Amino acid sequence: MSALTATLSDPRRIIARAKALAPGTALAIVLAMAAQFLSNHYGAPVMLMAILLGIPFHFLSEHENTGPGITFAAKGLLRIGVALLGLRVSLDMVRQIGWGFVLIIALCVAVTILASILLSRFVGKDRAFGFLTGGSVAICGASAAMAISSILPQRETAERDLSFTVISVTAFSTVAMIVYPILAEALGLDQHLTGLFLGGTIHDVAQVVGAGYSVSDETGDIATVVKLIRVTMLAPVVLIGALAMRRHVPATEARPPLLPAFVAAFLVLAALNSFHLVPEAVIAPASTLSRALLVTAVAAVGMKTSLAKLADVGGTAIAMLAVQTAALAALVLIPLMLGLV
Repeated sequence: MSALTATLSDPRRIIARAKALAPGTALAIVLAMAAQFLSNHYGAPVMLMAILLGIPFHFLSEHENTGPGITFAAKGLLRIGVALLGLRVSLDMVRQIGWGFVLIIALCVAVTILASILLSRFVGKDRAFGFLTGGSVAICGASAAMAISSILPQRETAERDLSFTVISVTAFSTVAMIVYPILAEALGLDQHLTGLFLGGTIHDVAQVVGAGYSVSDETGDIATVVKLIRVTMLAPVVLIGALAMRRHVPATEARPPLLPAFVAAFLVLAALNSFHLVPEAVIAPASTLSRALLVTAVAAVGMKTSLAKLADVGGTAIAMLAVQTAALAALVLIPLMLGLV
């Protein structure tokens, strides 16, 4: 009998486990609520606020009363949140945009990630760092960073690299939300092409929505659909990454699962949604819950991050993310400017 099965079969163990996780998890939830409040009232990116609010409470991640719950929030709640993202995507979105542009987006995602892994070697970082930053830029920002981090091998710099990526990619995404609509207008893109460009390049969903609807309703609708199509790339990227990482894990260490459970759940929920087997009344609350869980997980990651270690990442890593962001924009713009879409 596995440890999990034994725990589930004994109510007393469940209660004891819940009590152990409650303080740290509750703290992460409170910080997530504070981040959402700041976002709602001051327009600040909620993911950025969550991680910045969490960092000052790093000492609590090492405390015996709050540490287990913070770790659970950073990992367990993350996986549930990512799995629920599957309810936001469907094949109808692919049909709406067209297979041609979907293939272009898939190619851009693949090229960005592979180039990032190669680039990481030239800035003194390991392949895991390149995969983490490249995936977050190419797919869906902080959410992708959290999902990818969960399948990477255990490393001393894991929390530091994740926090750096979440902070940096959210900052770049916010800048893109302001700059890219101006760039699209300067390049003479119409509303439809502008929507394709914004949805195909800006990192986080919230910033895509903000940028798209600042242009027009048509642009906002198209940008949001394209962005959610990029979100669907998360499952295959995490799956391929998990398979690749298994090959590099020493025999003395536990290998990550062949198909992470949260990736399987993402795919199942996306399939159910594609065949309209999920009631509309369920999709909206599930999407809200997914967002809340991801913000809570980011707050927990902030608490697990040492500010002193975060400063050790260096300026070259920031430059690397800037190059990744610019490269993705160029990759998406080229076919749009050439009239291939």
